Amino acid sequence: MSAESMIGVAADSATDEGLPQSFEELARRLGVRSLTLHRDEILSEAGTELDAPLIQAAAVAVVSNPWTGTGPDEDLGPATEKLAPVLAKVLTDRLLLALGAPDRVEAFGKAAVVGTAGELEHAGALIHTPYFGNIMREMLDGTSVLCFADGRAAASASIRVPMWHKTHATSRDHYQSIEVRLPDAPHADEICIIAAASSGPRPFARIGDRRTDGAVTTDILKGLIA
Repeated sequence: MSAESMIGVAADSATDEGLPQSFEELARRLGVRSLTLHRDEILSEAGTELDAPLIQAAAVAVVSNPWTGTGPDEDLGPATEKLAPVLAKVLTDRLLLALGAPDRVEAFGKAAVVGTAGELEHAGALIHTPYFGNIMREMLDGTSVLCFADGRAAASASIRVPMWHKTHATSRDHYQSIEVRLPDAPHADEICIIAAASSGPRPFARIGDRRTDGAVTTDILKGLIA
């Protein structure tokens, strides 16, 4: 289905069925097949109990690729503007369900996996513009650029989604990731969109911070070998 066709379907759906009663219903009308929430509660690390659990969560939307069958000259803008904000909304809602209010979220990230019939740019279109990132940032009270992963895969793929601090991207303590397995997605004509968040830094983080590191250059390599 082309981008123009998808937008037409959404408009027809609104006319035939009335305005959707929820963003989940709107997502369904826009081609979302499933919504999944994964939540990890980490209680200990290296045999030592944490002072407080570290909660990591990832929300996944599996959506029909609106650009399947189109060429590299296809304008991705119209469908991106229609679909990406809705994906950001329903996924971030689920992160807040898993972690609580925005002030319980310290780190965030995003990812996209396109099916084998799609372009990598199709995955990027749904997460790398303000229509996704700005919505997620605003809902989580963040200011940092969202770190990301993207790729192309057949169904039953897995992807590790990176995260960093939502307002201090140079906070090394918050560099972390969560693995997401996609047991029946993406189909060849689908895209998986993932939003991830964490309640705190890595357990027992102690490798310094980029904001306070001293200068390190290639000079430290001099004299190490003959």
